[in-house]
Amino acid sequence: MSSDPSVPPPADAPPPALPFEPGAESKLTKAAALWAALILGFLILIVLLIFIAQNTTSVAFAFLGWHWTLPLGVAILFAAVAGGLITVAVGAVRMFQLRRAAKRNLKLSAR
Repeated sequence: MSSDPSVPPPADAPPPALPFEPGAESKLTKAAALWAALILGFLILIVLLIFIAQNTTSVAFAFLGWHWTLPLGVAILFAAVAGGLITVAVGAVRMFQLRRAAKRNLKLSAR
């Protein structure tokens, strides 16, 4: 192949894709994924703030002898956060178990 621009490319060669051409491959970078996650997180936060602002009626709660009142939106948000934390804790325990089993199997196969 020649680098001379006056020589046309072979007839069977596909035309080069331009970076902004429809159908051209684009690579998702870590920075782009981070920005997308931040934007999505802020949108969710805005929706949660609107939900809490619209549900300010205080509601009475009782749990194991404790009694208190909270705005409904805040109570639901606390419940969702507690559920998420429980899910993360169970997932972390499971990952720890799998990592420990993988290390054990690696040591056994190295013998």
